[in-house]
Amino acid sequence: NRQRTLIRIIENDMTSYNRNGGGYDAAGGGDGAAYFNKAMQNQYQPSNPNTHNRRRREDDHDDQNQQQDFGDDHQQPNRGNLKRKCIDYHNPAVIDLSSRLYRKTTRSFYSRVDAPYLQPHSSYIRMMGLPISEVSFPNPSAAYCTQMAHVTRAKNSNPVMCLSWTPGGRRLLTGNQEGEFTLWDGVNFSFELIMSAHDASFRCMTWSHNNNYLLTSDSSGNIKYWSPSIAPVQSIDSHDGNPIHSLSFSPSDTKFVSCGDDATVRVWDWASHKEERVLTGHGWDVKCVQWHPRSSVIASGSKDNLVKLWDARDGSVLSTLYGHKNTVTKVAWNDNGNWLLTGSRDQLIKLYDIRNMKELASLKGHHKEVTSIAWHPIHESVFASGGMDGTLLYWNVGPKGNDDIEEPTARVPFAHDMAIWDMKWHPAGHALATGSNDRQTKFWCRNRLGSTAGLDEEDDDGDEESNEIHVDEMELGNHVGIVIGRRGATIISMQRATGTKMHVDQVRRVLEIEGTQKQIDVVKKRVGALLERVSSDSEQRQRDAAAGIAS
Repeated sequence: NRQRTLIRIIENDMTSYNRNGGGYDAAGGGDGAAYFNKAMQNQYQPSNPNTHNRRRREDDHDDQNQQQDFGDDHQQPNRGNLKRKCIDYHNPAVIDLSSRLYRKTTRSFYSRVDAPYLQPHSSYIRMMGLPISEVSFPNPSAAYCTQMAHVTRAKNSNPVMCLSWTPGGRRLLTGNQEGEFTLWDGVNFSFELIMSAHDASFRCMTWSHNNNYLLTSDSSGNIKYWSPSIAPVQSIDSHDGNPIHSLSFSPSDTKFVSCGDDATVRVWDWASHKEERVLTGHGWDVKCVQWHPRSSVIASGSKDNLVKLWDARDGSVLSTLYGHKNTVTKVAWNDNGNWLLTGSRDQLIKLYDIRNMKELASLKGHHKEVTSIAWHPIHESVFASGGMDGTLLYWNVGPKGNDDIEEPTARVPFAHDMAIWDMKWHPAGHALATGSNDRQTKFWCRNRLGSTAGLDEEDDDGDEESNEIHVDEMELGNHVGIVIGRRGATIISMQRATGTKMHVDQVRRVLEIEGTQKQIDVVKKRVGALLERVSSDSEQRQRDAAAGIAS
C-alpha cells in the first residue's frame, strides 16, 4: 500500500506539472523536489492505519479536484490549487554542496564522468544543479535563459530604465522613468516595495564590490548613495545638470567613475564625495563607462562612435578604438580582465582583446541598435544582449574569444515589445532579469530538460506543407503609421526578425504578409500585441483628459 501511494503521488505530480506547463526553473527543486520529499516522508513514516487511510482519502480527493479543474477549460480554477511560479535555487545549491564530497576536484575533461547524466524528462529537473557546479566541466549551453519564468508590472507602471539584483540575489531592484524604486522578490516574484528615489528619470544603478553601498544616477545630473537597506546616505549634483548614463566602482571601492551628456568622464572619491578628475577627449555625449575589474583602466563609449581607454591615475588616453560606425551604447569588461565588449547603434557587438588592442570578433545578430549587454557571472565566454526591438540574444565566443560566430547561440525574438534598456544576471547565473521600455520586468530561467525554446529547430520530417508560402492580410484600422514606424524602421525590423515579406496598403489600411503559416502567425501575434498596447494607451489618455476637464 505504501508503494502504491508513493507511485500515485509521483504520477500525480508529473501529470499536474506537465498540464501546468512546468513553471519552475530547470535549476531543480520546485514542485518535483517537494513532492519527492513528501513521498519519502510517507514511505518512512511509522505505520498507522488511521493516518494512512486519512492520507489516502485526501489524495483521492486531490485527484478528483485536479480532474475537475482540468476537465473543463471554461471552468474557473480553484485558487487553492493554483501554484505561483517561482525560481527555486536552494535545492540545487544543496545538491551541489553535497556532491562536492564525492566528485573529483580536478578540472580535467575526464572529471565529467562523475557528473550525473540528465535525461530530457521533467523527472530529472530536481537533479540539475547551478551553473557554478559546472566550473570543472564547463557546459555553456546550461546558461541560456530562454524560458520566461514571470512578467512583473507595477500598478502605476512606467518604463524600466535600470535594474540590479541585491547582493545576495534574493530580491530585484528596478528604477523607472519617474525616479521610483520598485523591489521584487526574486524567487516568487511578489511585489515588496515602491518608493520615490529621484526627482527625475533613473539612468543607472550599481553596487559596490563589497556590497555595502548602492550608487544611482538620474537624468538631471544627480548621484545618490544608498545603504543595503535602501536608505539614502548622500546626494551629489554633477555634470552641469546633464543626464548621467553610467556609473562604475573601482576594484578597491575607494573611487567611482561617472559619464554624462556633457561629453566628460569624471572620477570621484568615495569617502569625501568630491570630484578628483575630469577626463575630456570625447567629442559628444558619453553614453557608457566601466572601470576595469582589476586595474586603473577605464573604458568609455560615446556618441562620437569612439571607445576610449583612460588611465584613471593621470587622466590620459591610453588608446582609442574606431570599430563602430554609430553611437556606442554599452561597454562591458569580462571578469578575466582581457576582453572588452562594446555594443552600438550600428547593430554590431564587438569583442576586443586589450592586451594587443586587437578585435577578436564582430557579432551580427541584432536588426536594430544594441541597447544592453551583460557577461555571464560563471561562464566567461557567454553573454547576453538586448536590442531596441525587444530581441534577446545569447552568445558564446569560445574559450579564446576568436571562434567564428555567424549567429547567436540562442535567440528570443520577441522577449519585449520595446527596447530592453537593462539586463542583469542573477549572482548564481541561473536566471536573467530584463527591464524594458514596455514597462515590464521579466525573469528568464533555463529551459526545462528536453525543451528547445530559443534554439533553431530544423524540420527533419520533410513536411512540404510547413514550408509552403502563403499570403495573408491583417486589418490595421487607424494605426497604419504605428506599424510602419519612423522611416519604415518598425516594419523593416519585423521582416528581418521573422523572415517574411510585408507591405502596408495605406488605402485599404491592411497589412499584407507573405511567408509560411508559422511565420504569418508570429507576425499577427506581434502586430496584435503592438496595436493592443497602442489602443490601451490612447484610451488611458482619453480618460485622463476627461477627468481633467471634469475637475
